[in-house]
Amino acid sequence: MFRQIPTPTALLCSTAITLALPAQAQESFALDPVTLGESKREVQTDTAIAETVVDEEEIEDRQASTIAELVDSVPGVTLINGSTPQGSGINIRGFGANGTYGADQKVAIQVDGASVGAEELYRIGTQLFTDPELYKEVTVIRGMAGTFEYGSGIVGGLVRLDTKDASDITGGVPGFNLRQTLQYGTNGDGWTSSSILAWQPTDNLEFLGNYTYRDEGLQEDGAGNPIGQDPAELPSWLAKGKYTFGESREHALSLSFSDTTSDEKDVPYDTFGTTSGSFGNVDRETRSRTAVLEYSYDSPTTDLINLTATLSYADQQIDSAYVPGSSPLEGTPSFPMLQPLVDADHRYETTKLTVKNQAFFDTGAWGHDLRTGVEFTRKERLDAASAPGGTDDRMALFVVDDLTRGGLTLSPALRYETQEIGGPAYADYDNDALMGGLSARYAFGNGWAVFGSLGYTENLPIIDDLGTPLYMTQSEKARSYELGLSYDRTGVFTAGDDFAVKATVYHTDIWDITSYTTSTMTPITEAEVEGLELEAAYSLASGYYVDVNGNIARGKNTTPGLSGDWVGTPADQLRVTLGRKWGERLDLSWEVVHDARMTRAATPTPSSTVHNLRATWRPDRGVFDGTEIRVGLENAFDLDYTPHLATRPAAGRNLKLTLARTF
Repeated sequence: MFRQIPTPTALLCSTAITLALPAQAQESFALDPVTLGESKREVQTDTAIAETVVDEEEIEDRQASTIAELVDSVPGVTLINGSTPQGSGINIRGFGANGTYGADQKVAIQVDGASVGAEELYRIGTQLFTDPELYKEVTVIRGMAGTFEYGSGIVGGLVRLDTKDASDITGGVPGFNLRQTLQYGTNGDGWTSSSILAWQPTDNLEFLGNYTYRDEGLQEDGAGNPIGQDPAELPSWLAKGKYTFGESREHALSLSFSDTTSDEKDVPYDTFGTTSGSFGNVDRETRSRTAVLEYSYDSPTTDLINLTATLSYADQQIDSAYVPGSSPLEGTPSFPMLQPLVDADHRYETTKLTVKNQAFFDTGAWGHDLRTGVEFTRKERLDAASAPGGTDDRMALFVVDDLTRGGLTLSPALRYETQEIGGPAYADYDNDALMGGLSARYAFGNGWAVFGSLGYTENLPIIDDLGTPLYMTQSEKARSYELGLSYDRTGVFTAGDDFAVKATVYHTDIWDITSYTTSTMTPITEAEVEGLELEAAYSLASGYYVDVNGNIARGKNTTPGLSGDWVGTPADQLRVTLGRKWGERLDLSWEVVHDARMTRAATPTPSSTVHNLRATWRPDRGVFDGTEIRVGLENAFDLDYTPHLATRPAAGRNLKLTLARTF
């Protein structure tokens, strides 16, 4: 099924292309020669950690509407309804969001070091209401290795988001710069405006202000049927400042504050759309605020002191009011049990202080990169009729050391965490856990490297479980093993080419589970997930490049007396991107995403193949000199499909146009 492109969009595209070219270029279009090959994304072959970094260039290239859409190309990452902020979530290696809760506390999300997100809100997504335009880099760590200095209970993985700095816009040169971005998408008539004002009075002082307004219309699937929630408006803003001082600029003090709101009227309470409207509709207002104050000191006289102290505050408030008459169960005996759920206000406030030092030193033939730290966290949850309120106070000590000797790197890590948790209407509980792991990598010196890791972690009880005394003294426990091989070399097949590949095999066991049940409400207490993740990139000096990402996963419910597949197991996926770059001026790419048929689940999912086309053009002549023009065609063939683990169909064809310019 083809959708007609709105006339304003077609005119805007043609006008932009025409104005960007001077007269002589329109007669004979030529591009600068290419001298260096480069893929979309660098494969992290220099570490044993299963880590992927999405940089600012790729963030802009993907034209994402949600944070989830920024990481969906990472192997091992699966989106739950990722095209809209409502009812969406992130699943990593089989853990994270699911069709009932937007989070299971086994995937952590941090913004500038602040821990964000709610706990187990029933039928509500992750509520990670923030805008992709605010960020310059997203780092995804899959599995446990590399996470012990960031938190406990991270079984699936960690998503770390870093907001933009003024110097990213000014290039570090004192003065004013304004960056304006406009984006339009045909599916749902969604549009976005992002304005960034960057000011550097001096080399040592910088300020940034960002206001982004995103208007998401009602999207349609490949068959032309509406999906997701009603249209939503999401204004976001970010204010950030940084002051660097000292004779050697060894001191730095920064402060940032971000705020995103969403005000929805008469929308389904169930954001996953799995209950046929039985919960009725609500007026829902969501506000997510994050503040981060950070001080750093990098000693100019010794490599033993590189101190960072980060104080963060994350506040997420979700207020819902039931719309009378909207539930078919209203007036029945079942409705009095539902009303407290749909008429509830939720609020999570998390305050965290992390003090960490990084020391570089040698002991004999071994070089050390030692990170030690202490962390204090206080989480407060508002009491609601549908869920308990209370406080969760934690203290953690961690130490991670990267020891290198020749081509060998060993990375032992330890984390000890204590907890005091309770609420006004519940008992108080004390828990503690010692967790850690070891990763190793050996580089042979010819481009090849082997690596592996083992880890153990515990997910301490959460406030949402205060009503279940058994769960308050039982942490969820998990161990994981990884083995991998990588290769990174230039001049492999021809002069000037670059080839990098990284394959990781993993196995994760989890037991004492308290966050999952079967469809008949039987507790699931044990499970195992294993898989293979592949990342590869190949580029030529002529500008051609190929990126490949693959994921194969298998999961089992190993609870005694039960059997079956693990509910969070994603479908096998292969993602291939073919493209060419002409220097910094033009980047054209074609992305093919194939999900294999998924039969290892209660509800099988057919296979699907989706095509995405993208173009980034930076004209250096004509009226549009200095302007960045991006065009993306997502789901180019308008495929009607529902990805495995998703609770609603994926969005159909969507043509996106973005214009950006820095003044």
